Amino acid sequence: MKTIFYLLIVFSILSCSNNTHSLKEIQDKNIVTAKSLLENFNRHDWKSMASLYVDSAQFKDPSFGSSAIQQSHLQIIEKYVGLNELFPDITDSIESIYASGERTVIVEFVSKGTAPDSSILRLPICSILTIVNGKITKDFTYYDNSNN
Repeated sequence: MKTIFYLLIVFSILSCSNNTHSLKEIQDKNIVTAKSLLENFNRHDWKSMASLYVDSAQFKDPSFGSSAIQQSHLQIIEKYVGLNELFPDITDSIESIYASGERTVIVEFVSKGTAPDSSILRLPICSILTIVNGKITKDFTYYDNSNN
C-alpha cells in the first residue's frame, strides 16, 4: 500500500513538472511569434506579417474605433501599406515583452516614424496578443491617438 502511495506522489510530481515545462515551451514559442510580428513590421514585409495571423483575426485598435473587428490577411496588408505611405520609415522598438498563461503575450513598444511633412511620430503602444497554435487570433492594441 505504501508503495502505491509513493508511486502516486512521484507520478503527480512528474506530471506537474511536465506541465510547467510544456507551458514554458508554449510561452517561448508565443514570444517568438510576437517578435516575428515586429521584425516583419520593421522590414515592412506586410505579407509575411499578415501570415502570422489567422485569416479573420480579431483586432481592437483605436484606429478602428472602440469595438473589436475581424480582419483578413488582405485587410491587414492594406492597413499597413496605408500606414507605410504616411510614415515611410516607420519602425517599432520593443520596450518589454512577456507571456501570460498559454495564449497571451503582452508587448510594450514604441512606434517611430517621419511623415512626408517631416513631422515625427513617437507613439508608445501596448499590444495584447492571443496566440493559438503559433498563429495570432487576437490583437488588442492600445495607445493614445489624441495627438496623432
